[in-house]
Amino acid sequence: MPSGAGGRQPKYQRIAAALKEAIAAGRYGPGDRLPGESELMAAYGVARMTARQAFAVLQAEGLVEARKGAGVFVREFKVGLRRRGIQRLAVEVWGAGGSIWAADGRGRDPQVEFLGVCEEPAPAAVAAALGLPMGAVARVRRRRFLLDGKPVMLATSYLDAALTAGTAIAEPDSGPGGIYARLADLGRKPVRFREEVRSRMPTPEEAERLGLKAGTPVVLVCRTAFTADARAVEVNEMTLDASAYVLEYEFDAP
Repeated sequence: MPSGAGGRQPKYQRIAAALKEAIAAGRYGPGDRLPGESELMAAYGVARMTARQAFAVLQAEGLVEARKGAGVFVREFKVGLRRRGIQRLAVEVWGAGGSIWAADGRGRDPQVEFLGVCEEPAPAAVAAALGLPMGAVARVRRRRFLLDGKPVMLATSYLDAALTAGTAIAEPDSGPGGIYARLADLGRKPVRFREEVRSRMPTPEEAERLGLKAGTPVVLVCRTAFTADARAVEVNEMTLDASAYVLEYEFDAP
């Protein structure tokens, strides 16, 4: 296992690089246990702290996970949800009273934990998108989505508070078809969507709410829904557990 490369590189980084090379080469596959601290100490002639630092590098990069009392194992990414970014938003789904989230689980309908609906000042970017004055309040709906009891996504929707006052959108249960069907009832049917996708490491609060293991990134999806007259009627900011999702986009060539 020891390599002669990188003489000036700190020992823990050389050990981490050798382990990454072994994982990339398939010598350790998903779910396999890596050599323990004592084995690394003997193989490289290093102190226990150095071996731990090497494992910490791999954990920070999301390649391995430590299991108390068992050792360090190569991460297994078990995708539970395939998010079909275009098909899931078809009017045939929510217009018929269906849930756009049901399509993600392939028969394993994600559970929705409703976290609250309220009015609060819209963030500047959201206010601009919805055509609201700066400082205006928005209707805010927060949810957490779970698959088999495991949190996989946080979602916060912003809508015009005045438009949605007194409607089911202001209630915990917005009814069959969700808020898009209710917007259609108000004469503001969404006909076009725009999604912006980014990725980063989670904040401590996001990691706690999603139950993320160390080194797991999140995918940020910001979706804006537009009416036929190009008016934005909803901004939905979603935070996805990157290890739980595949984002799939299928469309015809322009």
